[in-house]
Amino acid sequence: MSGSSSQNGIQLLLAAEQEAQHIVNAARTAKQARLKQAKEEAEKEIADFRAQMEAEFQRKVAESSGDSGANVKRLEIETEEKIQHLKTESSRISPEVVSMLLRHVTTVKN
Repeated sequence: MSGSSSQNGIQLLLAAEQEAQHIVNAARTAKQARLKQAKEEAEKEIADFRAQMEAEFQRKVAESSGDSGANVKRLEIETEEKIQHLKTESSRISPEVVSMLLRHVTTVKN
């Protein structure tokens, strides 16, 4: 009987070991599945964030491009106004400058 009881105990231990191995394998499989799911969710969040940042960047580029065009136009207008002012002023004082130059050129100093 002792041999049979010992054999029964060994069988019981082997069955418990196999059950424990099944539990460990199931836990390992569940852990891998959770890790895979977490990785997929993280990749999705990264893609969403990247798309959001890209859209924000494109919006800012579009805004600054519009401002740049407006600034260029404003500067062109201001430059043209200054050129016209200089032409007007030079026309106004041109006779005086010519007269002053002639006076200095024709005056002889000893």
